[in-house]
Amino acid sequence: MNKISSKELRNAWIRFYEERGHINIGAVSLIGDGTTGVMFNVAGMQPLMPYLLGKDHPSGKKRLCNVQGCVRTVDIESVGDPTHFTFFEMMGNWSLGDYFKKEKTQWSYDLLTKVFGLDSKEICSTVFEGNDAAPRDDETADLLKAVGILPEHIFYLPKSDNWWELEGTTGTPCGPDNEWFYPRHNKPCGPNCGPACGCGRYVEIGNDVYMQYVKNADGYAPLANKNVDTGFGLDRMLAFLNGVTDGYKTDLFIPVINHLEEKSGKSYDNDPEAQKAMRIVADHIRTSTMLIGDVNGILPSNVGAGYILRRLLRRAIRYTRQLGLESSVLAEVSKIFIEQIYDEAYPLLVEKEAYILDEIMKEAARFEATLVTGMKEFTKCITGIRRKNEFMAQKDPSYKPETEISGKQAFRLYDTYGFPLELTEELAAEEGLTVDTNGFAEAFKEHQAISKQEGAAKGGLTERNEETAKLHTATHLLQAALRKVLGDEVAQKGSNITTERLRFDFSFGRKMTPEEIAEVERLVNVAIDAHVPVVMEEMTVQEAKEKGAIGLFESKYGEKVKTYKMGEYSFEICGGPHAANTGDLGSFKIRKEESSSAGVRRIKATIAPKA
Repeated sequence: MNKISSKELRNAWIRFYEERGHINIGAVSLIGDGTTGVMFNVAGMQPLMPYLLGKDHPSGKKRLCNVQGCVRTVDIESVGDPTHFTFFEMMGNWSLGDYFKKEKTQWSYDLLTKVFGLDSKEICSTVFEGNDAAPRDDETADLLKAVGILPEHIFYLPKSDNWWELEGTTGTPCGPDNEWFYPRHNKPCGPNCGPACGCGRYVEIGNDVYMQYVKNADGYAPLANKNVDTGFGLDRMLAFLNGVTDGYKTDLFIPVINHLEEKSGKSYDNDPEAQKAMRIVADHIRTSTMLIGDVNGILPSNVGAGYILRRLLRRAIRYTRQLGLESSVLAEVSKIFIEQIYDEAYPLLVEKEAYILDEIMKEAARFEATLVTGMKEFTKCITGIRRKNEFMAQKDPSYKPETEISGKQAFRLYDTYGFPLELTEELAAEEGLTVDTNGFAEAFKEHQAISKQEGAAKGGLTERNEETAKLHTATHLLQAALRKVLGDEVAQKGSNITTERLRFDFSFGRKMTPEEIAEVERLVNVAIDAHVPVVMEEMTVQEAKEKGAIGLFESKYGEKVKTYKMGEYSFEICGGPHAANTGDLGSFKIRKEESSSAGVRRIKATIAPKA
């Protein structure tokens, strides 16, 4: 087995497949594009869905490879053990209707034995045992024997183990897979010891998925072209090749762990509580750094992907305090990831470093302002429950004690002190309590209903007529100008249009300067004076993205979307309506620039006929 660095591992993967006719397609955004119903890219193959379903890849090639960042947050609370991460990288390669099982089996075997130095006599594989929907995969088993895998090291397992599909989706490719394993030690747990027994002897290295089917609402149908989807987890593979069982003891984390040990004076190896806290801080800040610094970077908020980012940062802040450290260490940790660990693999992080660190510290400042009082409120909740239980138990020995924080109390912690529900649940569990999540949902809905009544006309066009259509067109030109002046991290966060004015909310972390406001206003008027037609075209979301359209890709779009293009000035996914020509808008004037909420600025502007 060959020890290797993370940079060497990335390069070895790409080089191996390039030598076999693949092209490196690079990584795409971590943020979901709205076409698959998920907030983040959770698998290396997710961005390739259209091509795995038969569409030609823009490169014109059928053999692809890359190293793709992924974010999975379904088990955030599990982070803190040796193996769970919210951000990880998948090393992948694909055949789009080109080669199939024979070539892939040989190449995976060659990679493991010749590049990574694994003993062929120790490698194990699992294959699909078959069911009513698909036959037993004897073909792959025979190919494994042919390349050198011992017959006794090939295991047939059920669909739950050796069938790959994206849960909760339809219209997505799927099929049987061949998973590769290697023993961690030589002592079997018993006569039936194998990859499925769960004793910990076997480490899953990666898998080759043979996509022969498409998943429909009523079952499976054959794919027109058979595809191969290979995925090997870089983080897991790196730990395995370097002989460690703790994923935080690789070069992806060691500099960060060393820094946290030095700053806190606590030992990672000898203090279990500190070890858990260091893992959580390291993981959550790595993921937060990647999400903020992404090409479609997001900011902390109370909705969608922004809410997940806020959860990660606020959980990291809590565990930073457990280490006895100030929140400034979060920016220090992020800086290590950017400058020492991912500088070559993710150069955009280096370009956006100042912005990333600033946003992390702003979120820390927001939460720390209420964390102490929020913890006092939480302590008051559990103290009240315990006192009531003690009092009632004295009066009635048969009294069943309360073990739940009410939904209203949990919502107060969320609304007043910024505690994500999941944080309250985690704190409650540490005290042996639960949270009434249904009651929380009811309190949240009640709050939303009140807010809706108070601002009934908020969001979008309040009327649809010629004037609002012109102002709607102006918002597109405004967003394009803002991105040009302030940077591509600017993204729409809301808008409101009446017949008199437009209001546009956008992500930006500081007050605009008078010079920036003047330049944005000038650029909008340049586009108006150009008298370019506003052209609507329908296309798929993927086509719109490839052509450079701006869109709220966290949202769920239909199969086809409308796009509006205004010459070289603006290109967005939008439902309309719009003016026919930018020249119809007249003169554009910014009336006010102000704060809307944390990390969000607001512009109010008007248009008027030219004098």
